[in-house]
Amino acid sequence: MGKRVLILGCGGQLGVELLGVFSQRGYDATGFQRTELDITDPIRVEHKVASVDPQIVVNAAAYNQVDLAEKEPVAAYHVNALAVRNLALACRQIDALLVHFSTDYVFDGAKATPYVEEDPTHPLGAYAVSKLAGELYAQAYLERPLIIRTSGVFGPGGLTTARGNFIELMLRLAGSGQQIRVVEDHIASPTYAPVLASRTADLVERGARGVFHAGGGTAISWFEYARMVFRLAEINAEVRATNEREYRTAARRPKFSALSNKKMERHGIEPFPPLEMALKSYLQWRERHAVKA
Repeated sequence: MGKRVLILGCGGQLGVELLGVFSQRGYDATGFQRTELDITDPIRVEHKVASVDPQIVVNAAAYNQVDLAEKEPVAAYHVNALAVRNLALACRQIDALLVHFSTDYVFDGAKATPYVEEDPTHPLGAYAVSKLAGELYAQAYLERPLIIRTSGVFGPGGLTTARGNFIELMLRLAGSGQQIRVVEDHIASPTYAPVLASRTADLVERGARGVFHAGGGTAISWFEYARMVFRLAEINAEVRATNEREYRTAARRPKFSALSNKKMERHGIEPFPPLEMALKSYLQWRERHAVKA
C-alpha cells in the first residue's frame, strides 16, 4: 500500500480530481467532505487527522463566495484562515506534509504581467484577506508546507456541485436566451481541475515546498473566455462586453491576476495546456456524459 493521503473538500471540483489522481498513483487516499469533517472545529480536526494518520494532508476545502464574504467576513475567515491553522497544527502533531490551495486574489491586479511567487501580496477584500491569512497560518505553524496558488478552477465536478463553474453559468445563461454581459477588463488564468490535480501530485512527488503558482496556461479576459466557451460549444449566444465601472460587485477583484508557472516548470513539472485545449477536453467530457446545455 502506498503513502496515506487525506484530501479535504473531496466533493468539490478540485477535490474529486485530487482523490482520483492520488488513488491512481497508488496512494492510500481518503477524502472527507464538509458533512464528514468541519475543518473549523479544531478538536474534530485533530481527532480525524490522527485517526487517518496520513503522511500528506491536501486541503482543497474553501469558502469561495467572494461577494458574500463582504457580508460575512468572519465566516470566510473561519474556513479560509483559522481552519488552515487547525490543519497545520494537526499536521505538526503527526509530522505530515500540508498541501494547501490559495488564490490569485492575494494580489491587487496592478501588475501587467503574470504574477510570480515573489511578488508582494495586496488583497482587496474579505475573501482575499482570508486566503492570504490561510497561507500565513500554514507557514507560521509548519516549517515546510506546500502552498499552491491557482486561478478560476473549472472541471467536471462543477456539473454536480451547487455553485457550478463559469462555463456552466455561461451555458445556462445562453439556454435562457437572455443577453449575457461579461467583464472585459479583468484578466485571469482559468485552470482545468484534472490538470491541476495531476500537477499537484507531481509537485508533491518532487518534494516541492513553499509557495508555487499553478494557474492555467492562458491569460485571458472573462469576456474572451466566454466567447471561447460559446465558439467551442458551437452555441450562438449574444455576449456583450462590460467593465468594472458598469458591472459593480460587492467585492473588489484584481483586474489582472494571471499567474506565472515558471517556478513550477523549473522543478520539472510539465506546463499547463493552453486554455482552448483544456476547454475542449471539458466539453468533450460533457458530451460523453450527455450533459445538456
